[in-house]
Amino acid sequence: MSGRVGGRGGGRVGGRVGGEAGGGPRRTGVGAVPVGLRSALVLAVASVAGLMMLVWPLLVQADPGARVQPPFVFLVLVPVVLVVVLAELSEGGIDSRALAVLGVLTAVNAVMRGLGAGTAGIELVFFLLVLAGRVFGPGFGFVLGTLSLFAGALLTAGVGPWLPYQMLVAGWVGLGAGLLPRRLTGRAELAALVVYGVLAAYAYGLLLNLQGWPYLLGVGVPGVDGQGLTFVPGDPLLENLQRFGVYTLVTSTTSWDTGRALTTALALVLLGPAVLTTLRRAARRAQVVRTPAG
Repeated sequence: MSGRVGGRGGGRVGGRVGGEAGGGPRRTGVGAVPVGLRSALVLAVASVAGLMMLVWPLLVQADPGARVQPPFVFLVLVPVVLVVVLAELSEGGIDSRALAVLGVLTAVNAVMRGLGAGTAGIELVFFLLVLAGRVFGPGFGFVLGTLSLFAGALLTAGVGPWLPYQMLVAGWVGLGAGLLPRRLTGRAELAALVVYGVLAAYAYGLLLNLQGWPYLLGVGVPGVDGQGLTFVPGDPLLENLQRFGVYTLVTSTTSWDTGRALTTALALVLLGPAVLTTLRRAARRAQVVRTPAG
């Protein structure tokens, strides 16, 4: 891919950042994966669709005692939604150097996922995802989240019907990091990233629990009544949400999710400042800039 591709609205997208000498046209930096109005709309619609695919069992009316099964179309629709979003984001123009950075970070995240997956909730993926989203913007964060989980699943033989949901939620994590207030700097910025990383780690586990919980036939937890943890088709929404909250608390919040949150927080505190400096140095070379027409 060349370092300069056509942009919408008659403008041009270049691979060099501002600060150049001379009296050329004024340049304004945008994210490494630019998100225009249409791309933002597609991303918003896809996110709403993905959220509905996660929560739909709670909203349908079913006969008491009936077994709820996920529609087969969901297994096809979620990957299609992701492909459409990624294609739309790439239409905004990705500089070749930004694409190279994306490839490197995806590979690093995939390897780190393989090192930590399945070990007491230790997850090294989220800290780099949060930092990259912060530096390169929400579009880059979303793409990195989806590609990292996909590549990590290939390395760890973790491909299954749950993978598109993992990719979507990880994309949201990177997206949210890119939307954090830009005015934060120094220790305030690091503290905000740590808090966001912890909240994102718990939210990731909660949403993925929701993806599979309605289809469990029974839950066995020592010392806990399993009947109070399962989804009951036809029951009121609040009662099912209460069961889901207890299920999440006893099966993942106090174990896997907490391990992920602690790992992310520690990595951000210990490695965050150095990694932020490195990523920002790379961003100065990989940032896409838009030159106004005329």
